[in-house]
Formats: sequence, C-alpha cells, structure tokens
Amino acid sequence: MTPQLQQAIRLLQLSTLDLQQEIQQVIESNPLLEQDEAMTENNLSEDKSDQETPEPSSLEEIINSELSSDSQWDDTYDLSSSDAQIESGNANLLETLNAATVDLKEHLLWQVNMDNLSIQDRIIANSIIDGLDQRGYLLEPIEEIHSNLNEQLIVDLDEIENIVVYIQHLDPIGSASRNLQECLLVQLSILHSDHVLYRKSCQLLEKRLDLLTKGDYKGLKKVHHLEDNEYEQIIDLIRSLNPNPGLAFEDSSVNYITPDVYVSKTETGQWIATLNQDTEQTLKINDYYANMIPTTNNTTDKQYLKERLQNAKWFIKALQNRSTTIINVANEIIHRQAGFLKYGNQAMQPMILKDIAGALELHESTISRVCTQKFMHTPHGIYELKHFFSSHIETNTGGECSSTAIRAMIKQLINKENTQKPLSDNKLTTILKQQGINVARRTVAKYREGMAIPSSRERRSLV
Repeated sequence: MTPQLQQAIRLLQLSTLDLQQEIQQVIESNPLLEQDEAMTENNLSEDKSDQETPEPSSLEEIINSELSSDSQWDDTYDLSSSDAQIESGNANLLETLNAATVDLKEHLLWQVNMDNLSIQDRIIANSIIDGLDQRGYLLEPIEEIHSNLNEQLIVDLDEIENIVVYIQHLDPIGSASRNLQECLLVQLSILHSDHVLYRKSCQLLEKRLDLLTKGDYKGLKKVHHLEDNEYEQIIDLIRSLNPNPGLAFEDSSVNYITPDVYVSKTETGQWIATLNQDTEQTLKINDYYANMIPTTNNTTDKQYLKERLQNAKWFIKALQNRSTTIINVANEIIHRQAGFLKYGNQAMQPMILKDIAGALELHESTISRVCTQKFMHTPHGIYELKHFFSSHIETNTGGECSSTAIRAMIKQLINKENTQKPLSDNKLTTILKQQGINVARRTVAKYREGMAIPSSRERRSLV
C-alpha cells in the first residue's frame, strides 16, 4: 500500500477538527502547498443554498489511474477509529456540542447489530467481544466461551470459531485474534492477499515470527532466501500492519461538533446534502516554488522540489475525493431516510451498512469509516451519520420497522403517559403490538434503559 493511498484513506477517516490540524501540519511541512485565500473567501461568501454537489467520482478510479498499487480503495482500511453519537432530536445546537466517545467493544457491537446475523450468532458475538482486552485480543479461550454459552443455548465449538473469524474481519481488522501472529495474518489476508509477495509474507509470519520480533532481519533474509528487493517489500508490508488494533480507541475523543453536511429541500421538494463550506479549506500549488523547478540547476534541490510538488498534488486530490465520498454517502443516506427528514426518528427506515455499500459499490467497512465522526445537520438536529443505520423488527403486516423508530415510539409513549400510572414495559409491549410491531418485553426494556429512562416504578409520581 503506497504512502499516497494510505494518506487518502486516513484523510477520509479524520473528523473535521482533526482534518484542519492535519492540513495545517502539511502546509507547514511542504513549501509547494499553500491555502487558496481567494477561493476560501469566495466559499465563505456564498449562500449554502447555492452550493452544488460534487460530481460523483470514485476514489479508487482516481488513485488507480495515478498509482501502481496492489491495494484497492474498497478493501483497504485505516486502523484508527473513534466514534461519537448524538441521540437528541432537538434542533438546538447548544445541546449537541458534546459527543461521547465509543470504545472498541461498542464499535464492534454496532457493526454486529448492523449485519444480518441470527439471534444465536449475535449472542455468540456478544460473548466473544465481551472477552476482548483493550488491544483487541481475545484472551478468553473459546472452550470457556463455549461452556458459558451452553448455559443459554446449545452451540458447537465450530460455530464459535466461525464468529471469531467474522469479528476478525470487522473494523478494526484483526480484533478477536488470539495472538500477535494471528492478528497480523488476518490483516495480511484481508488487506494484501493480492500482493505478489503475499505467500512469502505469510510464511515469514507463520514460521519466523520470532526472528521478526527480535529484529533479526539478516536471519530472515538468509532463512527465506530472499532477494534484496523482496526482503524490503515484505518488511514494509508487515510494518504497515497494526499489532494492536484496539488501542486506537483508547484516547479518541470529540469535544465539539461541526456539521460536515447540511441537508436542505430544493424547490421541487427533493432533499439534497451539501458540504459545510465553512469548514472547507481550499489549497493550491505555490507558484513561486513550482516555477523554480525548471530553472534550478542543483540536482538535489530540483529533486526535492519535484517530490514536494507531487506530494502537494496528491494531498489536494485526496482532500477533493474525501469531500466527494462523504457527500455521496450522505446523499444516499437521505435518499433512503426521507421519512426521517420529514417526520423525525419515528419514521426512520431500517438500514444497514450493506445497503449503502451496495449502492455505492464500496466495502461495508469503508462505509463505516466514512460515517465515523461525520455529522449531518438535519431539520431535527445534528446527527452522526451512524445514527441513520439501525437493525429492523418485523411488523404484523410483513414489513419492517427500524429499532430507531421503535425507540422514538417508546419515548413518545412515555412522555405522554399518566405519571401517576406510568406505563410498564409489558404495557409498552402491548401498545406496540397493537400498532403492528412485534417486539419482546426484554427488547422494550433494553431500548428504554438505553435511552436512560427509569423503570415505571421509578417514574411514578404521587402527585
């Protein structure tokens, strides 16, 4: 995976605040790159209603047209991630300034809930994820997990092993590995299986991990009979892997929320997403230094300027495609969630990562990356893009209702209840079933507790 491709993927992951810091650092380190003040002033003066959606384009197509790379955009993922969720539907921005961080286990559980797993597989996945340490490693033997699960349901060891493999393929890749060797091999197989040296890299990790961890590179080269160029490529390939995929969640946080996308309705009644131009920084090539390249006689200086020029072009291209990818995902979301934009959470439709990934021809983990720390300003408040994804529950009519909509219904029923005779979880379940929604009492209790709503006994008022 080339440095340029790594940079493009990492930029897509960054929040608005982190991106601004990254841009500033790059500008300070590259004399060929500068901020386009004139373009920035024009953007700030434009009315948001006049913004145009970027032309759809594929980051994969652009990168592959410029680079010779063994990695593909839709199957290569950054290894750092953080998450913030906004649950309030209030449009008051002051109530949505702070966002809570999400740890590794919550991030994995969110992906599990977004997939079409059976109830049994979800229970197994929950047990496995519960046994992960902060690095993302599974310390609890699957035999012990098997023993504990058999108290609830009958499962085979093979079924548990299959779910372990499933979790290892989630983001961050390599979670639920039992040891360093497995963690690196999983990442290698997912990210670089098409690399020309993939098999030799696997053999090195399988048979000579001890030499690798000791830094005995001469020994590795000798034992595996590697040519110099092969040896360097394999080492670079392994260095690109993350030995501790879960640690990226330890210190991640978001203190303030700035919408990345605004949603508005056109004159024809169509909802459309536009980028927040207030946060966009337009960069350009520094003409002074660029013009020095053909006139510079010093070979070292000329090579330095050429490299910085290429890096500057790549950075500008990566920023442009970050914006395009975000807006494409946002527009696909609002196309599917038009009911929410009109009525709020009660009209939220069931939607999983695969739905958006299939429509945009991207990998599900890529969609997860795009939706992390990206926020949308809607008529009902500011929400992280992840908010629009939810699992479904079948209705009596054969349709589906999203878990987000059910939560909103429960909250509305409780807000309207008689405080002297509050609605119990059983009563809420009955009311929902009368509305055609088949939901278990324990599910209602879980949703209520997830919204920090006390039990009916605690809500009862004597006056």
